[in-house]
Amino acid sequence: MLLLGACSQSPPEPAGDSESSAQLQQFYDQVVAFEPCAGYGTTTSDEQLFASDPGFECARVDVPLDYNDPGGRTAQIALLKAPARGEKVGSLLLNSGGPGGPGMSMAASGATSTWAQSPLTERFDLIGFDPRGVGASTPAIDCFTDEEYEAGQAYTTVLTGSRTLTEDGARQLVSKCSERSGGDDVLEHVGTRDAARDMDILRAVLGDDTLSYFGQSYGTRLGAVYAEMFPQNVRAMVLDGGIDPGQGTAERRVYQYSNFQKAFDDMAAACANAPDCPLGTDPSKAVDNFQQIVRPLIDNPIVTPDGRVMDFDAAYGAVVAGLYDSSAWPVITKGIAEIQAGQADTLLKINDIFGGRDADGTVPNFSEALYAINCMDEQRNTPEQEVDLKRQIQEIAPFTDAGLGPDGARDPCEFWPAEPTLDIPYATDIEGLPDTLTISVTGDPSTPYEGGVNLANTLGGSLLPVDGEQHTVAFGATSTCVNDIVANYLVNLKSPPTDARCAL
Repeated sequence: MLLLGACSQSPPEPAGDSESSAQLQQFYDQVVAFEPCAGYGTTTSDEQLFASDPGFECARVDVPLDYNDPGGRTAQIALLKAPARGEKVGSLLLNSGGPGGPGMSMAASGATSTWAQSPLTERFDLIGFDPRGVGASTPAIDCFTDEEYEAGQAYTTVLTGSRTLTEDGARQLVSKCSERSGGDDVLEHVGTRDAARDMDILRAVLGDDTLSYFGQSYGTRLGAVYAEMFPQNVRAMVLDGGIDPGQGTAERRVYQYSNFQKAFDDMAAACANAPDCPLGTDPSKAVDNFQQIVRPLIDNPIVTPDGRVMDFDAAYGAVVAGLYDSSAWPVITKGIAEIQAGQADTLLKINDIFGGRDADGTVPNFSEALYAINCMDEQRNTPEQEVDLKRQIQEIAPFTDAGLGPDGARDPCEFWPAEPTLDIPYATDIEGLPDTLTISVTGDPSTPYEGGVNLANTLGGSLLPVDGEQHTVAFGATSTCVNDIVANYLVNLKSPPTDARCAL
């Protein structure tokens, strides 16, 4: 069902009677109790980051776990505020992507480094929030122990790589996540539509009549769904690395991996100029060379002295993580060369950075939350459809192929306790939405350029093309061109001209 925008002063009517409406209104009327951020970090590095500026303030905001039952169980959304350095326009809510990416650390790093001197930190309170199920918000999705991560046993997909998933395994995975996360009702209410409704409560309790928002990658989906549900409550939205709202799950996966293969091929071509390139001097043979190096890890993984495991899937995952940004390509090829020598330091480090692992082995719940949120968003496959999808991915992205064939692939969401609630396509036929700004990088391997074009067209908003090879671009100092356009749009509500274009 398409929920139309509510006026900014009142929440939307929940299913049910006036009592339910009054119960929901209480969440909009709550007073946020900000306090020092000690204890809000889920890792030591987060705690250190949150303590890096004494001006940071943190809080938890109550929201209904189930919006159809606002008088029932509640969830708590954790947020960090970096107060504006000057005259304030309002709050700027941030989402780092994923799904499953934390927003609190995004606000903290934005205020202290990437946007430290930006007009955005001068004119907005940066509000980083961990979406429901994520990070410091409660209840948080929890499927694996840190020890299972260390042993390479914590995985939620077999669509790529060497692993398989049985029917019993798929059932046990969901059961374990439910038990450790607080029950089936938690798993049933971590989707993007629930998170978008949480954002409207955050907008209200922060004192903003309308929402200013910056979202990357998955954050563009969250923003688009908010725009669909609450168009009259939108002030401005920057959507960086747009996900196509009309593209089905299987189609998008094939499209995405074809772009990862292109990034791999481009990396191999750049590496070929170096005489010690582990992928060889002939880019046409790079995939074969890569497979010869990493496929032996299936039967003989590298185990570090402290028990960490580098198998095929961990090596492949590190390579994919590095493909997000062309500046990381030399680091990836260094890590591949180390594998040839029986070492795994560099690729382990890439996985640690990408997954947010602490030096003490603490792993945030990024990948677990990603799994859970996707289960409530994405279209599901039968086992036969998942095997066929894996076959397609291996054909268009052969660097993902472990050489074991596609059999044994299975949708890990098959036995999730609720059906998806996103509905694809989404964010269509929205009325009364102000201009939005979608940014799309021409060589983005994760959210390909055309997806951003389609998102901008669906929302009827502005599009800023950026020539380059990386995933998202606006959170940082990569491009003065991009930064100036984003700041002018968010602060002054000035959209770029239709022929605007930037380059990295």
